Amino acid sequence: MRRIVIVMSLAAVALAPLRAAVSTAEKRRIEDAATVLTEISAVPEKGVPQDLWNKAACVMVVPSLKKAAFVFGGEYGKGLMSCRHGNDWSAPLFMRLEKGSWGLQIGAQTIDLVLLVMNKSGAERLLANKVSLGAELSVAAGPVGRDARAATDANVTAEILSYSRTQGLFAGINLSGGVLRGDTDDNKDLYGVNVNAREVLLGDTVPMPAVAEPLLKALRKGV
Repeated sequence: MRRIVIVMSLAAVALAPLRAAVSTAEKRRIEDAATVLTEISAVPEKGVPQDLWNKAACVMVVPSLKKAAFVFGGEYGKGLMSCRHGNDWSAPLFMRLEKGSWGLQIGAQTIDLVLLVMNKSGAERLLANKVSLGAELSVAAGPVGRDARAATDANVTAEILSYSRTQGLFAGINLSGGVLRGDTDDNKDLYGVNVNAREVLLGDTVPMPAVAEPLLKALRKGV
């Protein structure tokens, strides 16, 4: 019996590094991303067209992006991305949006960004490595409103449709020149180990972390 207890104790110690240690800032980012989606869904006539939301393979949210982040210091914004699994959504992945030529043109001090990845091939390319928006992955400002029939050809064919929200106003934004990549350190905090980004978003072996339930609930609600 004593030997069993010792073995179990050693196993617990060995598995300790696998336990996620999400920081307060990371937890807040998850909650803020969920809030952005929930608030957008409350005003569908001014948000993402339902048809485009239904077609999107993945959704990325960058909440409370400060203009200063693109002017001083780090030059990146942090958000989360989740992809569709049939009628549900995958566990999320922390992502970084790095500065492009558009960064200094943002007039507001704080904005929320919502990106729709419109097909699985776009998601595959996005997860392969860091990608440049507009050059390696087509991106366009997304049309706003419940009806998407007024969208231009560029809107319809782009692999990523991007939106911004500031002071309650929701509009498409062109993110050409920005760079998207996974946030390795934050994802290790969330999952406790270095996870495979593709397996998290497109596979079926990574369970939803309990701390990410608010985001899952907001995604399930849709727009």
